[in-house]
Amino acid sequence: MRQRIIWPAVMPALLSTSIYCAAQTPAPATPRPGQVLVNGSVPDEASKAAMLARVRELYGADRVVDQVSIAPVSLPPNWNSYVQKLIGPNLKLISKGEIKIDGTNVTLRGEVANEAQRQQIASDFATSLNPSYTVNNGLRVSAAEQNLLDETLAKRIIEFESGKATLTDSGKGILDEMAAALRKVKGKKVEVIGHTDNVGLRDSNLALSHARAQAVRSYLADKGIPQDMVMVSGQGPDRPVAENSSADGRARNRRIEFRIAQ
Repeated sequence: MRQRIIWPAVMPALLSTSIYCAAQTPAPATPRPGQVLVNGSVPDEASKAAMLARVRELYGADRVVDQVSIAPVSLPPNWNSYVQKLIGPNLKLISKGEIKIDGTNVTLRGEVANEAQRQQIASDFATSLNPSYTVNNGLRVSAAEQNLLDETLAKRIIEFESGKATLTDSGKGILDEMAAALRKVKGKKVEVIGHTDNVGLRDSNLALSHARAQAVRSYLADKGIPQDMVMVSGQGPDRPVAENSSADGRARNRRIEFRIAQ
């Protein structure tokens, strides 16, 4: 017996949801933003009514599209009560999501705002179910904040003095913009990753890339970004984005990356 809830939401408050039993009914059509599509097979009218009532209570009756059928399907013990717990307020924290209930296996997928939310939702699901159930946490942190950082950096190079971990004036200017973007990233840690070209000894380049990432964190701290929000690492020449055979390629490889830590 497999049940699934899907909601390709645009916003957490505008969820589109479907529940269905893949073994008994065809896959549901993609719900529109704001819709709650309930699709599947249950063994009796009481099970159907209880599930629909819970969804309508959560999202509002005007959003719910009923595609539930009655069929001779077998449900695990106390299935109705567990579904009541799964269709709860936590769903509104997940966008572009899916809950699949396959026997006693529950799989969560979708996007949430931060890592703490990702772990808390899965934990809440697990504690609300019988110990025989397994919750597989496939939730991921939303890419919105990463896109903000990428767009702010806009493929520009944060420059340092040659062979040193000393920021140039142009590098500081870019970091002023990055500090403003980082103030919008709440409740998440950010990793600052230093990279170099392949000229010179690898060990020296690893040390230099780490020192430059540290310099970025220190500069951001002076701009009000808490140091415990920023993690640093140095990758040296190990992750090039261009060929090191040209001056332009080497310049592109000497870079600082900002990554939302997940």
